[in-house]
Amino acid sequence: MNKNLKQKQSFSILDDKLTTKKIEFNLKKNKEQDHTELLDAAAKEFVYEDCHSEYWNPEEYSLLYGTPFWEQASPHEKVLLNQLFWVAYYSQIISAEIATIYFNQTSATGLYAMEDFRTVCDTLDLESSQERAHISAFKIVSEQVEERLFGERLFTYPMKPFFEETMIFQNTNYMKSLWKRFQLQAYGLLSAGNSFIACQYLTVRGLRTLNGKIVQHKLSQFYSESLDKENAPIPSKISYYHFMDESYHFNSSNLIGTDILKSLKKPTLFESHVANLGIKGTLKDHQNFSASINGIFWYEPALFETIYKLFTGPKFNMKKVDALNMLELCFCKDNQAIHNSFKTQQVARDSYVSYLSNLDFVNQKSKQGGAMNNSSIERYLRTNKSFLRSFKSKKVAA
Repeated sequence: MNKNLKQKQSFSILDDKLTTKKIEFNLKKNKEQDHTELLDAAAKEFVYEDCHSEYWNPEEYSLLYGTPFWEQASPHEKVLLNQLFWVAYYSQIISAEIATIYFNQTSATGLYAMEDFRTVCDTLDLESSQERAHISAFKIVSEQVEERLFGERLFTYPMKPFFEETMIFQNTNYMKSLWKRFQLQAYGLLSAGNSFIACQYLTVRGLRTLNGKIVQHKLSQFYSESLDKENAPIPSKISYYHFMDESYHFNSSNLIGTDILKSLKKPTLFESHVANLGIKGTLKDHQNFSASINGIFWYEPALFETIYKLFTGPKFNMKKVDALNMLELCFCKDNQAIHNSFKTQQVARDSYVSYLSNLDFVNQKSKQGGAMNNSSIERYLRTNKSFLRSFKSKKVAA
């Protein structure tokens, strides 16, 4: 900042030389290793039949891994469940990245109103471009898989606007979804016109990606540790390319959402309130855990219909009564999958608590885990039993 010319604010990011260097370095390295072309090429080359008999992830990252259904599945069926984990997991990532693209741009708008924030905004622009490549690759693979296997969607969906529920399988209804839409649209307007809220969005983004970073690192290792990378299944390559991009995205979330944020002037009561609502919403979104897919915080009863269709569909061909009984065994009786997924959710909770601990504007309830503290295996089983009774009645009557 030129000290001889009067500016609108006293703070310049250039005054924080260490953070400035970190942001510049992160942007430089992200540009150098940008995997957009590799992702586009891999997606273009994907043909399901070329890798339909192979695992795409480590075995423990398979749909319904550790449930009674997994234990009785044939080797061929386990391969299929492993591939469906990829489809389901990255369908959720698509939803998150649709929202990320929009809020990257509103935040860049809010920050560019301040002096010397070009590098930060350039960082967000590059990341939005990369997110579009990620979404495209995930959609191409996932939709081709579901078309080949089922002829219809199970976990995928048509492109959607940013303001729809980010968590695909959520405990929601029309009025809840409408209220969430209004909140997200209002947050977008506020972040585009307020530097603190614009910056704080990256705090929320960083919080949401903490668990994803852990899971995606393990998914990426399936390719990075492969002895034959040239012939590795294309979805595993896409997982690796995606993680490489996202590692830089997490760095920028941390730099902008913590280091720069702390350098801004103290937020007003209104700004703090908006910031805490965003963090509270993230912790609420992540209060559930799913034995269906370890690492994604879906609301299990919302998955009953999809898993039932999978059981009774052409690949598993279970009878109605057997499928309903299997739902009960998987989701209403204690099993290893439930413990695995609950453990992942608790690891995420602990990492969120650590991440938020040094941010002064965050209220104590959120710093202690917020709605994620409501989670327990006992509550999970009790909720599933209640909803499954109603689900069974409808299916038997149909």
